[in-house]
Amino acid sequence: MAIPLLEYKPSSQNQRVSGYEVPNEDTPKIYRIEDYGFGGEVEELIWAAYRQLFSEHVILKFYRPVNLESQVKNKAITVRDFIRGLAKSEAFQSLVIQSNSNYRLVEIGLKRLLGRAPYNKEEEITWSIVIATKGWGGFVDALLDSEEYQSNFGENIVPYQRRRYKDRPFNLVTPRYSDYWRDQIEDARYKWGDIKNFLDMANSIKIKTVTPTPVSTANIQIPNTTKETKSTGIPVSISPSASFPVR
Repeated sequence: MAIPLLEYKPSSQNQRVSGYEVPNEDTPKIYRIEDYGFGGEVEELIWAAYRQLFSEHVILKFYRPVNLESQVKNKAITVRDFIRGLAKSEAFQSLVIQSNSNYRLVEIGLKRLLGRAPYNKEEEITWSIVIATKGWGGFVDALLDSEEYQSNFGENIVPYQRRRYKDRPFNLVTPRYSDYWRDQIEDARYKWGDIKNFLDMANSIKIKTVTPTPVSTANIQIPNTTKETKSTGIPVSISPSASFPVR
């Protein structure tokens, strides 16, 4: 039996309040598929989706799902389906999901897919239950199929941070992995000069003990160095007072 979605009360945030701001450098750029006519131009929209989902401006080619990129370039799928595919991709699984807890994934999902932060702790608990029961894929489907997503982004707009007129962007305050994961990696890394690492290294060294081998002198054979034969021939005498010709 599936657990029903818990009810929570939305709180007032920037994206829920009508604003009359003059466009400036903080105004998010909207990437709409209708604005791109050819496959090469759609590349800009694709990179905007990567920045939004992975919070990175550069992603390795190894992680890029080429099949999804090809489909969105040929207009075979909508931008919403492209976002859905990226959020459920193996790259997102290995780079984001495996390094975060469910509460952290709720925060990332709401910011990346709906363009807003969680309203309160009750909403985080509500969506974390969805992740625990339906998995990450069910959570993604619930957000992308919601009325909030459809009314703000529709089928052909890349999600963006709505009304960012306060604080830093989401990709700076909410990177793809949390502090505890970064600290865990840092603690596992070997640090030169750390006395703890030196003691661990010294304790890991296995010292082999040398076992002495007893030697008996009675068995030692001393070679005979005496001369058994006499010299033959005429002995030669060298006079130390020999004179040498002087020029």
